[in-house]
Amino acid sequence: MQNHQKSILQVTSRLVPHIRLKWLKLEDWQKQWFSRWSCLKINLLRNFGYLKLCNISQLLNLFSEVNCTLMVKAQAASGICAHLNDPDPSGQLLFRSSEILWNLLEKSSKEEIIQQLSNLKCLLALKEVFKNLFIRGVSHYDRQLRNDILVITTIISQNPGAPMIESGFTRDLILFATFNEVKSQNPLVKGVKVSNSYEDFELKKLLFNIIVILCKDLSTIQLLIDGKIILALFTYVKKPEKHKILEWSAAQYEELQLHAIATLSSVAPFLIDEYMFYTGNARVLEFLTWCDSEDSFFSHGNSFHGAGGRGNKFAQMRYSLRLLRAMVYLENDTINKDLCEKGAIQQLIGIFKNTISKYNDKEEAILLEIQSDILLILSGLCEYHIPRKEMFGTGGVDIILHVMKTDPKKLQSGLGYNILLYSTLDSIWCCILGCYPSEDYFLEKEGIFLLLDLLALNQKKFCNLILGIMVEFCDNPKTAAHVNAWRGKKDQTAASLLIKLWRKEEKELGVKRDKYGKIVDTKKPLFTSFQEEQKIIPLPANCPTVAVMDVAENIRAKIYAVLGKLDFENLPGLSAEDFVTLCIIHRYLDFKIGEIWNEIYEEIKLEKLRPVTTDKKILESITAASENIGKMVVSLQSEMIESQARQDVQNEQKVYAKIQATHKQRELANKSWENFLARTSNAKTLKKAKRLQEKAIESSRYGERPPNAIFHRTDIKGLNATVPSGGVVTVESTPARLVGGPLADTDIALKKLPIRGGALQRVKAVKTVDEPKKSEPT
Repeated sequence: MQNHQKSILQVTSRLVPHIRLKWLKLEDWQKQWFSRWSCLKINLLRNFGYLKLCNISQLLNLFSEVNCTLMVKAQAASGICAHLNDPDPSGQLLFRSSEILWNLLEKSSKEEIIQQLSNLKCLLALKEVFKNLFIRGVSHYDRQLRNDILVITTIISQNPGAPMIESGFTRDLILFATFNEVKSQNPLVKGVKVSNSYEDFELKKLLFNIIVILCKDLSTIQLLIDGKIILALFTYVKKPEKHKILEWSAAQYEELQLHAIATLSSVAPFLIDEYMFYTGNARVLEFLTWCDSEDSFFSHGNSFHGAGGRGNKFAQMRYSLRLLRAMVYLENDTINKDLCEKGAIQQLIGIFKNTISKYNDKEEAILLEIQSDILLILSGLCEYHIPRKEMFGTGGVDIILHVMKTDPKKLQSGLGYNILLYSTLDSIWCCILGCYPSEDYFLEKEGIFLLLDLLALNQKKFCNLILGIMVEFCDNPKTAAHVNAWRGKKDQTAASLLIKLWRKEEKELGVKRDKYGKIVDTKKPLFTSFQEEQKIIPLPANCPTVAVMDVAENIRAKIYAVLGKLDFENLPGLSAEDFVTLCIIHRYLDFKIGEIWNEIYEEIKLEKLRPVTTDKKILESITAASENIGKMVVSLQSEMIESQARQDVQNEQKVYAKIQATHKQRELANKSWENFLARTSNAKTLKKAKRLQEKAIESSRYGERPPNAIFHRTDIKGLNATVPSGGVVTVESTPARLVGGPLADTDIALKKLPIRGGALQRVKAVKTVDEPKKSEPT
């Protein structure tokens, strides 16, 4: 047998160089032979010198995906992993085996490799190898190998069927992850120290990462509690202490701090009692206070978790808020009540306002995420609790209004404005609705106008949520006046906007309407194309039918509810097309009830049930009544369309009459101009016109002049003009002798004129006499 091993080794030693250099040039038959050699090699690994063939296994694996596949079929992964702890005088077995496992994971089916390694024997081998390297490994080589083994373990732990707990590996990993923060008397970690080397730093992050994976298995929860994982992670949730010597560098500690808070976000929801026992809410709120403070702190922001937080505390704030959001959304009364008692609502509102003042383009994305998380946390705290909504108050309403005033163009920027707007609308629903002081303040600050402005953007992803908010707001009697007062582009009213959205929704749903918007099928006036394609299937009474689901799956029911609360009869700014659609909206509930009864009738037929005579008559009368309502609506729509057609004809006639009058006026003006030119260019025409004018004047006078009447001539004698003279009246003015004539000097600014009774007259200059001098005293 030994001679056989030596001969095989000689053959393989000659083959390996050729395999390295000429694998890509081999012919198909050579590749087939090479693949068969891989199978032979696997059997040799099982039966003969494992260590001596390890190098060959690595080379074969590195250069061929085909060989990796064959090795997987031969269960090579489990065989290699099971022999990790075999005696190894050369010290190469562990390194070469890990290399082979890595290549198998990279070049073959990862799921199949994980399945092969997910057995107790393999995990026990990995556990012993990792434990020995963790406790006794001191060299750079040992630490790297330790981390590689931990990464392979992490990949295996993603398989829920892997016996991580049964092998005791989970308990050891939790111990290794927490012994540095929580002092332990376990002999495994006695005397073990972790340095700030790169390998140990990576080990710490890998341990945090595997804790997140392990906590998804509920059977691990008790081990996490015993290992005090929450307390260990909370040691990082605090502001850096000055003048304290740390075992990590500043950049390393910052990255571990962020990683620990991110790990808490995944682990803490499974350990609520531990979280509350270690006063988790108080710790996080205190840490948030530091994050929002102006204390000098220079963050490095080099890691994945530190993105966007260089030179500030935004990264710490972001992950702390993620932790709070994860805890609040558990809807645990103890946690939420504790947060509110510690002033979380007012603190979060204050942080939001500070982020507005700290806004800059560089950190825009992270600030938007922070603001979104704050609003989601506030929504989770205030929902269903009126006293908490009152605590939210006007300060909370102000930050919501600030977000709603955001430029709509930014919604398409991809930076997170869409998520922020979703969070804002959710906050309106959870933090304002139901609290009348907040509702009134929201209305006073024109919040309904901002909601309608967002609705007018016609973005389908927001319409459903906004309309739901509008339905709830309309319960407030003050809302209707605000809705009716709103005006959009081109003086569009809220009612017109809602009806336009209805038409758009029906077009997308494939509802049958004619070109005027009238009902086509009176039996199925609301049927969508999906309902037409979907056959009616008998369902249990507790399962909603297609007609019922239609109410929740589109916005028509919400539009009907809003318009119903605004009063269908007094809606301003509607066109004839709007009124035609409004007839359908007004009868939406009747049509939907008839639709559901029709489904019931059809299900009875499909189940081959025969109702009693009375029930059958009632069903037939209900379906007939629904169809009659449809016919009545169609008749009303036809009347509206005809009335509008007649009105359009009348308006058209008015426009034509106006155009005709304009043309006639132009003709008269042209004719007048021609007559004027004729009079100015032809004396006979002028004389004729003069005679006609005088004749017209004489014919307009009384036949007999009244006694004592004064006659005034209306023309000027001897006037030589080319146009008829108009009415002339001679008025006697101020005598010329008083005015001084047309050449009188009126420049009183240059000459000093005497003031006499009457008007100014032209006089000679007057010499003024000097006043007598006063006598000098003797």
